[in-house]
Amino acid sequence: MPELLVETRGGTRVLTLNRPEKRNALNDELVTAFRSELNAAETDESVRVIVIRGAGNDFCSGADLSSIQKIANASYEENLEDARSMGELFKSIRRARMPVIAAVRGRALAGGCGLAMACDIVVSDSTGVFGFPEVKIGFVPAMVAAIVRRNMFEKDAFAWLTQGFEMKAVELSSSGLVHEIFNDETFDDDVIRFASVYEKVSRSAVEMTKRLLYEIDGLDLSEAIELGAEANARARMTDDCRNGIARFLDKDTKRR
Repeated sequence: MPELLVETRGGTRVLTLNRPEKRNALNDELVTAFRSELNAAETDESVRVIVIRGAGNDFCSGADLSSIQKIANASYEENLEDARSMGELFKSIRRARMPVIAAVRGRALAGGCGLAMACDIVVSDSTGVFGFPEVKIGFVPAMVAAIVRRNMFEKDAFAWLTQGFEMKAVELSSSGLVHEIFNDETFDDDVIRFASVYEKVSRSAVEMTKRLLYEIDGLDLSEAIELGAEANARARMTDDCRNGIARFLDKDTKRR
């Protein structure tokens, strides 16, 4: 069986980590397959949203044992290349033109938690557990720190990244890191229903909004507003916007 399952449901591309016997732990092959499928979705105009989930009871437990053993015996240069590979996966998710949703059941730990946090939206059921236990073995949740810091208050981010404790989905929902908690029994259907919203709104508007949100990170207010003005002007030139305005004006005329 492939380690990454790919399914298309309407405009939703579902990527399933398929190593349930290893709690969907990440290895080089799985990370490479992930990046390949993200690239493939980029060129498929029918894909409006990507959902990432795990087979079995867990989302992803982080790096598998073989990857950890490789780290212990690798040189600095080899470890840097390996770390950059995971970092590129996180960046690929953020650079993807369409929204990427993490659908978490069970454990999302270490690199698995990083994978979830790298997504644009995180949803979970009541079993979802998130955490960065790396510090317990002298490891640093390094690449994901940039993402967590953008989504949490500084001191909350510091505590979560340095104390190694786990947080339940309901705890993270109060801070906005988990967008919604769905019913355990209907979770898979609820996720697809949630994702399918992106089939009903303007694709170009969503793509431009995603890009804008991440581009304004680190800008001051004036720069961010100027970037927004440029995005607004580009949006007005798209077919989606022009057709939408025409429909709006037509409805308004008929109401009069």
